Amino acid sequence: MLPAEGSDADSFRALVEEHSRMVFRVAWRMTGNVEDAEDVVQETFLKAHRSYDGFDARARFGTWIYRITVNCAIDLLRRRRSHRVALQRPDDDESDPIEALPSKDPLPDRRAFAGEIDRNVASALSRLTERERAAFVLRHLEGMAIEGIADVLKIGPNAVKQTVFRAVQKLGRELAPIGSAS
Repeated sequence: MLPAEGSDADSFRALVEEHSRMVFRVAWRMTGNVEDAEDVVQETFLKAHRSYDGFDARARFGTWIYRITVNCAIDLLRRRRSHRVALQRPDDDESDPIEALPSKDPLPDRRAFAGEIDRNVASALSRLTERERAAFVLRHLEGMAIEGIADVLKIGPNAVKQTVFRAVQKLGRELAPIGSAS
């Protein structure tokens, strides 16, 4: 249900349309699969709609919706962890829903190696804490500034820097065997 006033409803609808791709991209990168990402997107916009009247127009909507998205993804990851469900990346034959790249039909050995790298990266990401994963995704995959991440995660800029640094170190240790194998 959208707000009663037409202009508020139209305004919210326009914001959803403008930010839905970004919300899905962040959710997918944090959860590692399409179904969970879709759940996060739905929960994000439901929560945003419920609290839209309280949205402070002085704040940036993008930062606000990032915060909601990251929190919904973290909540889902915690629920999954508590139920001991292993996070998995989409099947190798499932296309990346974020960007459809033109097919250049790589050689089978390159495709196999790329699939293995993708699985190793997904596995390494799943070993990060929720905060580390969120900070890493926002910084290195979304290109967000440290100050923006601090706003989203509600921590100080130095804490963001430390969290991203720890995430990069952990990922480096996890992925080091891949680099030495090539």
